Amino acid sequence: MEMLLSTKGITICLFFIVLSLAAAIEIPLSVSQLPTITEQSHTQVAYPFDEDFTIKCEARGNPQPTFNWTKDGKPFDLSSDPRIVTSNNSGTFVIQNRGIINNFQGKYRCFASNLLGTAMSEEIELIVPSVPKFPKEKIEPLDVEHGDSVILHCNPPKGIPPLHIYWMNIDLQHIPQDERVSMSLKGDLYFANVEESDSRSDYCCFAAFPRLRTIVQKMPMTLKVSRSNFIKERKPRLLIPPESAGSSSSVTVIKGGVLLLECIAEGLPTPHLSWVKITGNMPKDEPETENFGKTLKIEQVTAADEGTYQCTASNPMGRARHEFHVHVEEPPQWLKKPQGGVYSVGTNLVLLCEAIGSPEPSIQWKLNGMPIDGRTFRGRISTREISLTNLQLQDSAVFQCEATNKHGTILASANVNVLDIAPLILTPDGENYATVVGYSAFLHCDIFASPAADVKWTKDESIEPLSTFRYNLNKNGTLEIRDTKKEDSGSYDCWATNSVGKRAITANLDIRDATKLVVTPKNPRVLKSHSILLKCQAEYDSHLKHSFKLSWRKDGDELPVNSTEGGRIILDRDTLFISSVLLEDQGVYTCVASTALDAAEAEAQLIVLDVPDPPEDLQLSENQNRSVRLSWRAGASHNSPVNESIIEFEENHLEPGRWQELSRVPGNGTTALLSLAPYVNYQFRVVSVNAVGRSQPSKPSLRYATPPAAPDKNPENIRVESSEPNELVMKWEPLKALERNGPGLEYRVSWRQRGVESEWNEELVKKHSLSVRNVPTFVPYEIKVQAVNDLGSGPEPNITVGYSGEDVPDAAPSGVSVEIVNSTLVRVFWLGIPRDRVRGHLRGYKVNWWKTKSMLDGKRHHQEKHFLKFEGDRNSGMIPGLDPFSEFHLTVLAFNSRGDGPESSPLMFETPEGVPEQPRFLRIMSFDEDSVTLSWGLPKKANGHLTGYILQYQIINETRAVGAVSDVSVSNRSVQSWRLAGLSPSTRYKFYIKACTAKGCGKAATEEGLTLAQGAYAGIYEGISTQGWFIGLMCAIALLTLLLLTICFVRRNKGGKYSVKEKEDLHPDPEAQSIKDEIFGEYSDSDEKPLKGSLQSLNGDIKATGSADSLVDYGEGEHGMFNEDGSFIGAYSGSKEKGSVESTGSSTATFPLHA
Repeated sequence: MEMLLSTKGITICLFFIVLSLAAAIEIPLSVSQLPTITEQSHTQVAYPFDEDFTIKCEARGNPQPTFNWTKDGKPFDLSSDPRIVTSNNSGTFVIQNRGIINNFQGKYRCFASNLLGTAMSEEIELIVPSVPKFPKEKIEPLDVEHGDSVILHCNPPKGIPPLHIYWMNIDLQHIPQDERVSMSLKGDLYFANVEESDSRSDYCCFAAFPRLRTIVQKMPMTLKVSRSNFIKERKPRLLIPPESAGSSSSVTVIKGGVLLLECIAEGLPTPHLSWVKITGNMPKDEPETENFGKTLKIEQVTAADEGTYQCTASNPMGRARHEFHVHVEEPPQWLKKPQGGVYSVGTNLVLLCEAIGSPEPSIQWKLNGMPIDGRTFRGRISTREISLTNLQLQDSAVFQCEATNKHGTILASANVNVLDIAPLILTPDGENYATVVGYSAFLHCDIFASPAADVKWTKDESIEPLSTFRYNLNKNGTLEIRDTKKEDSGSYDCWATNSVGKRAITANLDIRDATKLVVTPKNPRVLKSHSILLKCQAEYDSHLKHSFKLSWRKDGDELPVNSTEGGRIILDRDTLFISSVLLEDQGVYTCVASTALDAAEAEAQLIVLDVPDPPEDLQLSENQNRSVRLSWRAGASHNSPVNESIIEFEENHLEPGRWQELSRVPGNGTTALLSLAPYVNYQFRVVSVNAVGRSQPSKPSLRYATPPAAPDKNPENIRVESSEPNELVMKWEPLKALERNGPGLEYRVSWRQRGVESEWNEELVKKHSLSVRNVPTFVPYEIKVQAVNDLGSGPEPNITVGYSGEDVPDAAPSGVSVEIVNSTLVRVFWLGIPRDRVRGHLRGYKVNWWKTKSMLDGKRHHQEKHFLKFEGDRNSGMIPGLDPFSEFHLTVLAFNSRGDGPESSPLMFETPEGVPEQPRFLRIMSFDEDSVTLSWGLPKKANGHLTGYILQYQIINETRAVGAVSDVSVSNRSVQSWRLAGLSPSTRYKFYIKACTAKGCGKAATEEGLTLAQGAYAGIYEGISTQGWFIGLMCAIALLTLLLLTICFVRRNKGGKYSVKEKEDLHPDPEAQSIKDEIFGEYSDSDEKPLKGSLQSLNGDIKATGSADSLVDYGEGEHGMFNEDGSFIGAYSGSKEKGSVESTGSSTATFPLHA
């Protein structure tokens, strides 16, 4: 068997001594020893309803004890009555409840004996109660007069206490009791004086014996009260104690018991009872009185309760007294009890026996249950002591000491065992022990020996005893190894030696690894309503895995394994999950791990963060007209200190119920001096702020009203917003509610024309605007606005300058001229109008223009007007997006906030020629192995007189690279087709066509195609090419091929293998021109550069010869192409071309091949 040790070590020095172990442990039964009473009965009641009664007496000893009994001091033979049942090797006997058993009542004593001596039990009293009964008797009626005293005697039968007595009528209704009528402790019913209402014939006394389960009733008694001829007033007379007892009596009470002192008096009027203690003080706790003050009761009596008590019965006629001399006594109690033990031969013996009690108890010594005869006893004997020297084996005996007084007897026994035996090791040999590193190990070696044995421990077959400070030998032979280490594992031997012999046992110790715990996170801080997961990581010895247990505690109380609070807190072995964390979840969470050998704990302090609780107890002090001090008591901060307090107010006049911020107090301050506005009925509240957020507002403070005052400030943002000429509309921001300072708020408005010597005009208004008519148009005025209320005026106001209403300008710009920048861009110049003709704030100028005809065909155009606005005072602007080679008219006007002024006279100008737009299409009409016929369309806009076309082509080889470009100039502008010869067979080409004017060539249209293979049908081509059937066949083949190619083209686009865009990126238009935004002056109409046979020339930009004017040269048009500041933001309609290459015809054209 392996014993598991888990007691933490204590630092004790190791020492080896000769141990007297026999007295410390129980003598093994294998050793000869005196009898010892191990169990006995005490006072026993033989209840009539029990089937039998058991009187117990058990003892141990070697040899096995035999039992004898005495009854009332005389030998009692258990076999003398067949109703007594006994058991073998036991002194216990059972009395069967048959027949009359009264003869079994008495005091019994048990004696257990063997060869060495006799043990004796304490007295066992058996009480056989009789069934209580009232005697059958005839009770004569009592005839008394009104005012007499009467006693109705109960005289209950004897029985087992407790006894409860009740006075009731025949209907079992209690007889009412009070100061006049009461029952004594003995059960008699006393009338201090009777009344006629006391007359009745059914006074019944009932005696209840709860332990006997019995209630008995006395025969009813009759009391007749007749009216008296005179009033029998008299002073009190004591009925209990009776007058025969004299004026005083003695009472004895047992210490620890209950003291009951009783006084019952008769008299008329009814006497009143009171109690005093004459000698000494009354107990600290006021004594309890019962039975309407007639009984004094003191529980748990002590020696301090001893003394003289006096009861006094008093009425208006006089008083009566009685003194009780109370004596407190107590049964015997031990001061020193004789102590037996195991003694070796030749030693000495001293037994002491002392007891106290009141009266003082007598002491009697007995030997083996018999009184000691001092004449024959070889030792010394006195009242309190017995001694023996040079003990021998035959001195073994049981010594008894009895202490007795009138309140009881106590018995103490001392077994003196004189032995001479070799050591007996009671711990089994080969025990296995285990503990963990750092704990103490306890290896047991319980020894019984006489004489006492010397004990030593050795390790691993060493003969040297263990002697370091970590080893400690306890008195019972146990070896304690403190603060164990792994190297302490091994085999240990316990050796016990005395003069008679020597014995040894072996103990095996195994040291395990200690259990370790870590809880993560260590001390988490979590916001209320968030979640937290605590994890307990454990390390423990693998040998202990079957006993390993894990649990969680919060603040020392274990958490249940099952989820709690509806799943909000979930425990799953090593994890603790809390969702929707509450404030009460804060605390110390402990992970507890235990094994059969050790236990470990790890803690995590969970801190729950939340907004503060609302501040409390708002108080106002230091009341002034314009200030008050607000103080408050901060609420709980919930682990995040308050860093600011926000003071809000509410006033109940203008905006009742609306809370506004008044002030902020940094840190955790709890008071603030508040600056207040006049004429406001304030109410305050406070909001605390911490790192988590804001608290709920506090309860409002009491209201505080400030007195009214004149305004402290005047309106702000004074301005003129006139919408009509000859009108002056003055406006301002009205004072806020808290700036009015009093009732009757108005505004005193003063105004006069600036620069004119005149008096101020004044008007008092309640609104926050004033309109004055019939003033000059757009002239400056000086304006003042002052706040006024019933208590006075505000400070002197500042002067603000504003202008009266505007009108539209009444003059047109002059000197309008145009500078041609390029074919689509012109600059317009004008002379601004005089300032006095603006009649308002000049906003800018507007240029209107419209196209009248094209210079190419001479056709007149519908006058579609366009305009651009130029903000500010300026005299020029750029007009972009014009059609080249066209005639235009334009006008210029000034405008202000009121509207547009008159236009200038129209000015005609013409734009020069520009480059043509891209031809509408380019198609391959026919093809051969070395030639191709191309056809193209006219450009959408020629932008001038066409001078011809530039036709270009280049090879596209298998690697998709671009070859050199070849040019063909078509000078006849009416030609729209061309046959290119000298091409290579079975070769893919890309073709370009551009239209040209005197200004240059425009954007190219493109097409691709594949020439025929050499000799494919050259021999028959010339003979059948003109036949109708051949042409029809070719058309059908072409249509079929086109359909197939279209399907392939669509599928190729879906597969992502080839796209037109990629093809165009690989083969760009050699004359693609990146036309830049016209904002930057790139409206070039210069001639294009000649094409070169390189890719770089194909991508070359058209160089601009336009203006270098800044953005402010451009105006604001009706198409939203220009911002208000004049910046150009988009292409003017029909005037811009994208810089990327675009084809107006098919992007590719693949020639059909004939096998």
